[in-house]
Amino acid sequence: MDNRRRTREWAYELYELVGQTAVKPKAVRKAENNGPRIRREKLTVSFMIGRYCSGHHNRASRMHDCDNGSRTIRLCQECYVLHQYAMKRLSLCQFGEEKSTCVECPVHCYKPKQRLQIKEVMRYSGPRMLMSHPVLAIWHLLDQRGDKHKHPTP
Repeated sequence: MDNRRRTREWAYELYELVGQTAVKPKAVRKAENNGPRIRREKLTVSFMIGRYCSGHHNRASRMHDCDNGSRTIRLCQECYVLHQYAMKRLSLCQFGEEKSTCVECPVHCYKPKQRLQIKEVMRYSGPRMLMSHPVLAIWHLLDQRGDKHKHPTP
């Protein structure tokens, strides 16, 4: 009980010292990653989501335009939300340019629902990427092997 009283008294004293001018400290926002490795990852994920959407959802439902840096892709609502989420996660990745592929990452930053969605997208789009975007697919395979520093970035 004595500790509670001391804590309460300390809080009152602090409030009196600071007064009404006290400002709640702002949350520190991480700087967004935008290096060549992250840009390539974003491009790869964008193409994978676009490929998945075109293979699973009808053309009429695809009404959202997403610019992936190379071209604009049209996505349905569900894929658009996943795309925005994936771009945000890549931008805020704590490993930055030194990141591994998400499958090998020790920190899973995706929520469970989105993680299942992106796994399904990659399972479908991965093999098909070899035909439509072979260079990105090969870079992604090299990244999975851990050879991320042995090949050039776009």
